[in-house]
Amino acid sequence: MTDKGRALVLGGGGVAGIAWLNGVLAGLAEGGADVTGADLLVGTSAGSAVAAQVASGLPLKELYARQADPALQNRELMPTGVSVSTVMETWMQLAYENQGDPVALRQGLGARALAADTVTEAERRAVIEERLPSHEWPDRKLLVTAVNALTGELRVLDRDSGVGLVDAVTASCAVPMIWPAVTIGGVRYVDGGVHSATNLSLATGYERVLLAAPMEDPHLEQEVEAVAAAGRVEVIRPDEASTAAFGADPLDPSTRTPSAGAGLAQGRAAAAGIAAFWN
Repeated sequence: MTDKGRALVLGGGGVAGIAWLNGVLAGLAEGGADVTGADLLVGTSAGSAVAAQVASGLPLKELYARQADPALQNRELMPTGVSVSTVMETWMQLAYENQGDPVALRQGLGARALAADTVTEAERRAVIEERLPSHEWPDRKLLVTAVNALTGELRVLDRDSGVGLVDAVTASCAVPMIWPAVTIGGVRYVDGGVHSATNLSLATGYERVLLAAPMEDPHLEQEVEAVAAAGRVEVIRPDEASTAAFGADPLDPSTRTPSAGAGLAQGRAAAAGIAAFWN
């Protein structure tokens, strides 16, 4: 064990994942398991947006309402080019072609992201601005992940990285081939989920780690085992109702209201067990 304290890790999962994560966190808090005061927040893709929302200090009830109530929802763009299923098919094909070489896989996805016909970076950044209650890094430990589109290298962004919070979250949410790669300091970055759907390893060494993972990841069990070697890890995954709420396309803005509600119910149901683990 270590004395680093507690870490909250939030994984990727599209706009449905953002809504679900906010619902889960609100439901946990209602049941006496408010985990948002963690010593470390780690966010990847959708999780980066939620981690930044949580770190803004806006109450969980308000964050939940911003997802569940259509009148309060921020503007989102509906992807009009490549579908999520096509991205996943390309991902699997590249994995096969590169015989499991993770760096080559990430570079292949990055190359396709750079060649894709998408909305402009400015259009996409404006959406992320609307998602975030605050555009400044919080005075607490928040890590946001992105991947160098050329090298496939993971970059971990924080308040000392010299990168603005909006740009960091925009990069972390840059799903390859669907949204534009994000330019930071002359370098193009794509979704942090290209490296790992959760990047759970960034919480290694913390005594208690709670992971909320909207999206399935074939490597998750291995990552959990590695982090659990130094501390205790609990994982919340979508239940049957939440999975149904996500639908076939987690990037469809219409999934937000049902996904938030399903997450709230799941958080309430899990609260007692998480409180015993966390508090």
